[in-house]
Amino acid sequence: MLRPLALGTLNLPNNLFMAPMAGISDLPVRLLARRYGAALCYTEMVSVNGLVRGGGASFDLLRSTPEDRPLAIQLFGEEPEAMAQGAALVEPYGDLIDINMGCPVRKVVGSGAGSALMREPLKVAAIIRAVRSRISLPLTIKIRSGWQAGEENYLQIAAIAESEGCAAVTLHPRTRSQMFGGRASWEQIGEVKSRLTIPVIGSGDLFTPQDVAAMLAETGCDGVMLARGAMGNPWLFRDTRRFLAGEPFPPPSLAERLEVARFHLEQLAIHSGEAVALREMRTHISWYAKGLPGAAAFRAAVNSIGDRERFLKIMAEFFGEEPR
Repeated sequence: MLRPLALGTLNLPNNLFMAPMAGISDLPVRLLARRYGAALCYTEMVSVNGLVRGGGASFDLLRSTPEDRPLAIQLFGEEPEAMAQGAALVEPYGDLIDINMGCPVRKVVGSGAGSALMREPLKVAAIIRAVRSRISLPLTIKIRSGWQAGEENYLQIAAIAESEGCAAVTLHPRTRSQMFGGRASWEQIGEVKSRLTIPVIGSGDLFTPQDVAAMLAETGCDGVMLARGAMGNPWLFRDTRRFLAGEPFPPPSLAERLEVARFHLEQLAIHSGEAVALREMRTHISWYAKGLPGAAAFRAAVNSIGDRERFLKIMAEFFGEEPR
């Protein structure tokens, strides 16, 4: 089930991907996912309107390093020509372009982008065609089942993607109205796989290695995209690789959790500055500490710290390097 995968001209050593997640899948998170076995990582969603207008914040989301390759850049927008312009602008920064047609967040769908595009198949075709004509990199899309129950048109959109030259389709099998509630309908991934000749990537409700193995077996999909299950858990990639190889996968030790948290904080400080690093690390450290005794008190303690050395000291004490 774990195998090499080609997305157009991009050849990958395995079929485990790190999903694009707004506010989460920045450079430090991607570097950690790669360390533990992710073959392809995606940027956060990047607004093509921001890119075309020269917005520095949009280009900041493309920040990368040579170790952060291959890199998929995910774009969102609603107008074909703007999407094509944005794709052309970011092409030198990555190895694959992905179009977000699945984000359910109100701010995104309110502009006509994200999963709102699922309601406009003709526009979907126009966007893919426009972008495909302007770039040479592999092009993929990420979709949902549809807008709401009774409007599930994922098979139609997937077929359009293939006919317009996409290298793969990723399906998160929930409707927009479901957001992240309810159960992801994995059987829909299997339906798409049975209809397309290009690779199909499955997403949704992947929290354990057993989940990944079950999705691959039940749907026949070509690869999987790990999202919420990998937040604060880069070990999910390593554990999945081991599980699929029939090897044991013990949980990370306290020392390993501490080492990863230190690396994460250091990378945030290098690339975003200390103030931003401390603010963002408060979210990530709560995930690294999840399930450990005293985690709630630890989270409360770090939330009031404004100095990196003090933050590092509290982390070391909590994860057992020094007496608590």
